[in-house]
Order: sequence, then structure tokens, then C-alpha cells
Amino acid sequence: MEKPKVIVICGPTASGKTALSIELAKKINGEIVSADSMQLYQYMDIGTAKPSKTEMDGIHHYLIDCISPELRYSVANYKKQAIESIETILKKGKTPIVVGGTGLYIDSLIYGIEYDDYEVDLVYREELEKICDEKGLEFLYQKAEVIDPKAIEKISKNDKKRIFRILEIYNSTGKTKTQQEIESRKNDIPYDYKVFAINIDREKLYQRINSRVDIMIKNGLIEEVKNLIGKYKFIPTALQGLGYKEVVDYINNKYSKEEMIEKIKMETRRYAKRQITWFKKNKQTIWLDGLIDRQNNINIILEGMKWKKTK
Repeated sequence: MEKPKVIVICGPTASGKTALSIELAKKINGEIVSADSMQLYQYMDIGTAKPSKTEMDGIHHYLIDCISPELRYSVANYKKQAIESIETILKKGKTPIVVGGTGLYIDSLIYGIEYDDYEVDLVYREELEKICDEKGLEFLYQKAEVIDPKAIEKISKNDKKRIFRILEIYNSTGKTKTQQEIESRKNDIPYDYKVFAINIDREKLYQRINSRVDIMIKNGLIEEVKNLIGKYKFIPTALQGLGYKEVVDYINNKYSKEEMIEKIKMETRRYAKRQITWFKKNKQTIWLDGLIDRQNNINIILEGMKWKKTK
């Protein structure tokens, strides 16, 4: 029996995934499942570049603006809800389009990876925070490197959230994150995923990133973060997100405003570079040029899906 087809559009931040996916969805009667680990959170609109209702243009989006910032959210949570969303779309007779830049989320679907939805050990988390304060994040990075060298290859030395995750998975399960992935890839994958990734000239991409950060600041990113801090006493993961943690440091007088802006731009450029490296691992990916006419890319997607081209 033929598996249902699911389109995946991935790529680095600011490469044009949102606009392309919405235009594609309108042409093929599709609906969009977000694969963005920050756009899930409510009240975090500016710093996540969350598409507005106007930008969505009537296309139903799933897994955007759906959880409160004080809640923890795992890859296991994402995979479960993403598959539920895909099933809902298929039952409507529409085409699911998974769109985003969070490689871990996308891999959990296209490779069928099962992540144990382990309960976070808050005592161990507190211990990690204490070590981080006393010895620095670099110390924990090296510790994680010894435990799971393959997983740490994909992670920045500044990515506290994912460094903690490697250590916490091993502490809770006795297995490394890499072991879990290898074991679960033996599972059957229920859909025929066709993966497309947007490539874009590096210099042009960095220009877009810099411009996007300036627009975020102008649109009220600092006020958005202040509102979050005022609204919630405890935000375990959300404020560790790119752009948010730098604003928190600015509010706490660690940086000047100018230093904060440059820091966000620099870290976003680094993140985009890691995203590109991540998505290049999948040899089945069809690459799209983010600088050519959007309709041309839509036709490449339709050709890849063996569907009729549109004008």
C-alpha cells in the first residue's frame, strides 16, 4: 500500500520558508505543520518571526502559538503532536506541509526517531545549573563530549539547552542520545516524506538576518521580553531561545543595547550556519535556490512530488 505523501520544507532562518510554504499550500490545497521549536510558544511573536494571520493568508497552521512559555516541551511531545496534525490534514483530503528550521524536530519525523519522553530530574537540572555557574558552560560541554561525542558535534559550545539535554538523557536513561536515535531508526515510517531545503548565498542570507534583527528590535522585541518576565515567574526553556536570552542579558545590564543587537545578529548567523550543515546530512534532500522566483521553486517541489506544475 502506498504511503501518504508529506512535503517537508526546511532550511536556515530568514531563508524564506514561510512565504514559500504558504504560497505552495494555496496552490495544492495544503496545510502547514510548523517545525520550529520557538514558534510553539504563546506571547513570543516578534523574536520567533512567527507568521501573522495576515501572512498565513487563510492557510491553517498547526503547532504555532500553542503552548504556554512556562511549560517544558520535548522532541517526543513534538513528534506526537506533529503526527496527530499530519493525520488531521490527511483526513481532510489535504496535503501536509511540514515547515521549519529545527533539525531535531524534522529528523524525528523523516527518520522515525523515537525520543524517550523522560521526566526532567529537577534536582539534577539544579546541579547542572550550579556547575555551570561555578565552572562555566565549557566544562559541561566537555563532559557531554565524553558521554556522547557524536551528538555534541552538532551543538554549539554556547547552546546550554542542548548541552544540558545530552547530560540529562544519559543521567535519566543510562543511554546516550545517539544510542536512542540509532535504536529507533529501525522503526517503520508511516509517511512518504519528500524533503526540500532552501539554500541561499551566504552573504545574502547574513544580510537578511541582520535586517530581520533590526526589524525585531524596532517592532518591540525588548518590550516582548519584559512582558514575558513580568507575566511568568519561571520560564525554563523559552527564554533560552536565540534573541531572547540576549535581551534578558541586556535587561540585566550585561550588555549595552548596541552590544545586544550585535550579539543577536552574530549568534543568529552562527545558528544559520549550523542549520545548513544539519540539513546537508540528508542526501535525499532536494535543494532550492532561495533567490530565484518562488514559482520556480514551487514547480521544483511539484516535480519532486510527481505532481502537475502550476503557473
